[in-house]
This record gives sequence, structure tokens and C-alpha cells, in this order.
Amino acid sequence: MPSFPTAANLPKTLIGIAVALALAIGLSSLLKWRADAAVSRQHADPLPVATTVFRLQDSYSEERRFLGVTEAPRRADLGFESAGQLASMPVHEGSVVRAGDILAQLDDRLLQSRRKAAAAELETLQADLELARLKAQRQQDLQASGAVSREAFDETRLRAQALAAQRKAVSAQLEQLDIELEKMALRAPYDGIVAALYIDTGAVVAPGTRILRLIQGGAREAHIGVTPELAATLAPGQAYPLRWRGDVLQGTLRSVRPDLDPVSRAAVAVFELPPEQAALDGEAITLLLQRDIAQRGGWLPVSALLEGQRGVWNVLAVNQHEQTWRTEREVVEVLELRGDRAFVRGTLADGQAVVAEGLHRIAAGSAVTPLER
Repeated sequence: MPSFPTAANLPKTLIGIAVALALAIGLSSLLKWRADAAVSRQHADPLPVATTVFRLQDSYSEERRFLGVTEAPRRADLGFESAGQLASMPVHEGSVVRAGDILAQLDDRLLQSRRKAAAAELETLQADLELARLKAQRQQDLQASGAVSREAFDETRLRAQALAAQRKAVSAQLEQLDIELEKMALRAPYDGIVAALYIDTGAVVAPGTRILRLIQGGAREAHIGVTPELAATLAPGQAYPLRWRGDVLQGTLRSVRPDLDPVSRAAVAVFELPPEQAALDGEAITLLLQRDIAQRGGWLPVSALLEGQRGVWNVLAVNQHEQTWRTEREVVEVLELRGDRAFVRGTLADGQAVVAEGLHRIAAGSAVTPLER
């Protein structure tokens, strides 16, 4: 016989019925909402989008960049050949100097004193030599008459010769002192700019101690490391594009060094920069070279790319279906990036219209109105 709810379990049965009815009503409402949304999307106005046309080509030009630095033709850390106390330094960092200008001076008072003593000694020897020569001349005249012995004449003549030899020695000593005095002054070997000072006035320096750094003025050079294979293709005397401070200028290749940099293992190419380019020593400069790559593909704006999975990218192609334009997802691979453009290959056909920007607000299958970018 069928069982009927008793008075004890009647409330539980009513609650179950109520919950089932609520679930049925909620599910029916959800299905109706999704159906209405689908109908609304079908009848929604197409979204205007900017498009670009994909053009296939058989190759593309790859831009290769090689970083280097600008350098002065000559730079040197200068110092004295002699020891002494640094008496003065009339230049400072950034001073522009000409070849021969005094850059620093050692205390030369001791050498000046020695030179004065040598000069006085030379004057005394000169006087003694003149007296000895006059005396030898007189004795030679008197020797003929027998008034002077030959022994006395020979003694006077040889004394004059000894004094002449002493005069030469003192003269050489004076020349040496003059050279040493000249080296007490550190002079610029070429026109340039003082880049750094290493010693202050009053310091005692040893021979060869660095006093300052001098960088040659005028046109700069670009020293750029390239691969050994590329170095073999560069032609001295030919102009190549270089990017410096955002501008592109032409630099003439002067030479390629015959060795490799021990750190980077690159060959160093030396370019002459135009004289009007006032580059600082050590500035960054880039060599720009083009190389044709045989690869079929085409260029798209970077804004047309949507990142996918496993290193691939997606784009939204725009195709016409009956009277409506709709987007379709296509897969591409990026081969080259250049500024705001990318060279890609993939499933796109030649002449295919592609959404150029605003991919974040468009889904695949959306109705759109193509606008030429």
C-alpha cells in the first residue's frame, strides 16, 4: 500500500518541494537570460575597428646593431721624468690647451742654483783659457830666440788644452742642467682638453707619477666591436650609418684592428666621425647594418598582435560573412621587431585585412565595421 506523509515528516517534505521549485525557476531564468543575450549580440551594432592590410613579401631586411664608444684620437696620462715637488699647476679639469702650453711645474730652485754655479765656473775657465793661450803664444815667439825653454812652452800649451777640455765639460754640464730645467715644466704634447687631475700642488712626485690626463681635441673616432665574420666584409674608406644621441650620421671606416678584444672576443672597427660632431670621449654610439633575410612573411603593427601560448601570437583577421564583417583568430610567428612594427609569418593570406589596434575590446567572431587605418 502507498505510504503517506505523516504529521512528523510533513514539514520536511514541504521544504524539499519548495527548494525544487526555486531551483527550477532559477534555471529557467538563467536560460532565458542567456538566450536574450545571444539575441542581443546578434542584433547589436557592429563595432567600428581600425584595420590594416597584410602584404606578403619574399624577404625582409634585418637591422643589426653593434654598440661601441667614441674616443679621442689620442689620450695620455702625463707625468714628469724627474722627481721633485709640484710647485704649480696653472690648468684645471676642462682647460683647453695648445701644444707647448705649460700644464704643471716642479720646484726648480736647486737646479737653478747648480746652473748658476756651473755658469760661473765656465766663465772662470774661459778667462783662464784665454790667458793660457796668450801666454803660450808669447812663449812660442820667445822660443825662437832662446829666451824660453821648450819645456816651459810645452807646459803652457798643454795647460791651455786642459783648460779647453774643462770648458767643454762644464758646457756639457750646463746643457744637461738646461735640459733638466726644461723637464721641470710639463708641457702639452698636442692640442687638447685636460680631462683629469691626479696630484695636488705641493705633493712630492716620483719619476713617471701620473699628474693629469690630456685628451686630444677635434674630431672623434668610434671604436665598435663587431663579429670577426662581419669585420671581414667591412671596406676601409667606405661610409657606414652610425646612431649617436638619437641621430643617424655617416662615419668613414678607417681600419679594423687585426686582433680580437680579449673580453668580448670581438674585432674592433675604427670609424672617423664628422668634425662637426662634438661627441664626448666615451659616449655610446651604434653601428647600423642591414641584412636581407629570405623568409616569406609580412609587416604588421605591434598593436595588432595578441600574445598566445608557446611563443606564438594571435591576430584578428576581418572577413565578410554574407552582409556582416566578423573577426577570426589567426596564428602568426614574430620573426623581427622594429620599433612599432613586426615582421610575421603564419596563416594570413596576402591582402588579408587585420584589426590594427584595440584587441582588448574585441573577441573572435565579433561583428565589426572595418575602418582603414
